Amino acid sequence: MNYVGIDIGSTASKVVVEGDKKEHFVLPTGWSSKETCEKIKNKLLEMGVDVTSDDTKVVATGYGRIAVDFADHVITEITCHARGGRELAGEDCSIIDVGGQDTKVIIVQNGMVSDFQMNDKCSAGTGKFLEIMANRLGVTINELFDMAAAGEVIPISSLCTVFAESEVINYIGEGKKREDIAAGVVDSVANKVVQLAQKKELGDRVILTGGLSHSIYFTGILSDKLDQKVESEEFGRFAGAYGAALLAREKKDKRR
Repeated sequence: MNYVGIDIGSTASKVVVEGDKKEHFVLPTGWSSKETCEKIKNKLLEMGVDVTSDDTKVVATGYGRIAVDFADHVITEITCHARGGRELAGEDCSIIDVGGQDTKVIIVQNGMVSDFQMNDKCSAGTGKFLEIMANRLGVTINELFDMAAAGEVIPISSLCTVFAESEVINYIGEGKKREDIAAGVVDSVANKVVQLAQKKELGDRVILTGGLSHSIYFTGILSDKLDQKVESEEFGRFAGAYGAALLAREKKDKRR
C-alpha cells in the first residue's frame, strides 16, 4: 500500500508518500489548483504511485484541497499540520506554521489538537509578505534572509502589506542599505508571528513549520522575541502533507 498526503497551499503544493514508496516533492501551485493536481497525479505515476489504484490511499489538505478530486479523504489543515508536526517533533508540541497566505499556531497535547489560532485576514505576517518585499528588493526569499542577517533593523511600522511596501519604497528612495531594509522586513514578519503565538500558551517544545522552517536565522529571531527556543525543521515545509499521509494510513488501519 501507498499513502499519499497532498497539501495544496496558496503558493506551493507539497506531496508526501509513505508506505511501499517513500517520496516527497513540491510544485508551485500556480493560478489553478486543478491543473496542479493533474501535474501531481502524473508525477506520482512516474514514481510508480497510481492514485486511482485500490493500493493507494490519498488524503488532501490545504488551501486547494477541494480540487484534489481523486482524494479518498479531505482533512483540514489544522488536523494535518498537527499530525505531521507531532511526528516531526516526536512528542506533544506547539507548532508555528508560517504559510503563504496565513499563519497558524497549533497546540498539541496528548497527541491531539487542544487549541489553535489563525491569522488569515492579512498577509503582513505570512510568506506572501516576504515574497512581495523580496521582489521589491530584487532578491529571492533566501537571499532576503542572507541580507537581513548582515543588516541592522530599520522599522517597518505599517500593519498593511500595501502601506509597508510603500515604506520600503521610501527607504529605497532615501538610499538606505538593502541589508537594513531586509532586516526590517524580516523583523516585521517575526513581530506579527510572535503576536499571534503569544495569544496561546505555548508548551515546552515549539517547532516552526511551513516554507520558512529551514531558516535558522528566522527561528533565532522568533526564539529571541518569544524568549523561548523555536526549533527549525528541515522537513517542516512538508508537515501538512506528511500529516495527511499518516492520516491516510491511520484511516486505512481503522477499517481493518
